[in-house]
Amino acid sequence: MFFVSTRGQERVTGAQAVVRGIASDGGLFVPESFPQVTPQELEEMCGMDFAERTAFVLGKFFDEYDGAELLEACRKQYARFPEGDAAPLVRMDNGMYMLELFHGPTCAFQDISFAVMPHLLRKGRELLGIRENVLLLVATGGDTGMAALDMFRDEPDVKLAVFYPDDGVSKMQKLQLCTADGENVDVVAVRGTFDDCQTVVKRILHSENDKTLLKERGYLLSTANSANIGRIVPQIACYFSAYCDLLTSDQIVYGDAVDFCAPSGNFGNLLSVYYAKRMGLPVGKIVCACNKNGALADFLTSGNYNAKRPLYRTMSSSMDVLMPAEQERLVFELSGRDTVRTAERMGSLARTGRYSVTPAELSAARANFYADSTDEDGTVECIYDFFMDYGYPMDTRTGVAMSVAQRYSERCKKDDPKAIPHPMVVVSTASPYKFPQDVLYALTGNDVKDSFKGVKRIHLLTAMKVPESLKAIRYKPPRFKTTVGADKMFEEIKKFIG
Repeated sequence: MFFVSTRGQERVTGAQAVVRGIASDGGLFVPESFPQVTPQELEEMCGMDFAERTAFVLGKFFDEYDGAELLEACRKQYARFPEGDAAPLVRMDNGMYMLELFHGPTCAFQDISFAVMPHLLRKGRELLGIRENVLLLVATGGDTGMAALDMFRDEPDVKLAVFYPDDGVSKMQKLQLCTADGENVDVVAVRGTFDDCQTVVKRILHSENDKTLLKERGYLLSTANSANIGRIVPQIACYFSAYCDLLTSDQIVYGDAVDFCAPSGNFGNLLSVYYAKRMGLPVGKIVCACNKNGALADFLTSGNYNAKRPLYRTMSSSMDVLMPAEQERLVFELSGRDTVRTAERMGSLARTGRYSVTPAELSAARANFYADSTDEDGTVECIYDFFMDYGYPMDTRTGVAMSVAQRYSERCKKDDPKAIPHPMVVVSTASPYKFPQDVLYALTGNDVKDSFKGVKRIHLLTAMKVPESLKAIRYKPPRFKTTVGADKMFEEIKKFIG
């Protein structure tokens, strides 16, 4: 399997795509063609556990890696998930299903996508004969950075620098980031937004001068954000796994279409569903749920992308994104894999904050996607109503997704009352305990300033188990206290590597 750049003719192996992170022309690596999963293979996946399903999907893309080693890495890493199942599917009485992706060590879906990343990077370097140390850069809205810190902690020959918006993460996320362990990691708060952090990280990754300076100090520069295809592929396995669970529990028969709804931050989960569909998974509609910052929802509705708008700070802070990185891979596919057009549009986005697609491309997007936004009141109401109706607590991002999913289902019934609705799988991307103040407010109307008081009260109200990893940070002193402007991020990187 080879990978190509969304902006040019660069063609690389899977190992090269993982180790390099992004293409030299600034584009993102995408599969040269989508590997197909046959009905027989899907039937075989039904008899596998999650680690085996993930290794199977990884093998479809990274065929130069040893399959037995991929499976061993998956088994080892997913065994760390406390609940024993990395991606359980929970049936709701309202005809919907919850795909819980928050059972990993740091309580968010990124644990799944990062679990095998150290193995892919380590073996990729071996395959390519690379001896330099690797410096990984991460811009995070809270969860990506923490998952990376956990999975790459004390990884030999790897250093990891994480940047997060100082006022753009929850108090619990900030506690996780600032108390992270590992001698090879650094965490820096940035005065600005997630988009500011991501923009600077991209600029550094694209800068030949910066890369040369780092190489002189013995480091190969790469990224562990979802721009790296090694982060996206494990997420694809989640949707094949959910479909298999529906089959084995007799909720559907093979060939039945299933709708998926996920909250949109950097668009990685939704892109992963789309990739699964391109691989042959019977996916119906992919429902994109945005919060008050609805730039992506507006784009998928109108065909016009406009990031020149106010950024609202919301309770679903990890979704406070105006320029999601993964839109580039989608635009590339909508354009018929036109690299010139994709490069022009991404250039326009960087310069002006805007671009548009053609009516035909918009029609192709609408054939696969439905998009809508939910404001703060809608999120709170959904979290409260769902708990009252089903006794199921959810985090703020899942509240956004469920709110949009319910409206989509109501719209479908209104449009065609006689139609049999597809099963709807809503992706739950984080534990409610990562946003305790906001979840407690949604459930009770009460405010607390202390995160752990919020955790205690949610536990008393819901009886939901508190993750041990969150309990453990209550009395840990913060290690990382640096805050800088976005223009000083590279200076911090140079200090970090020495």
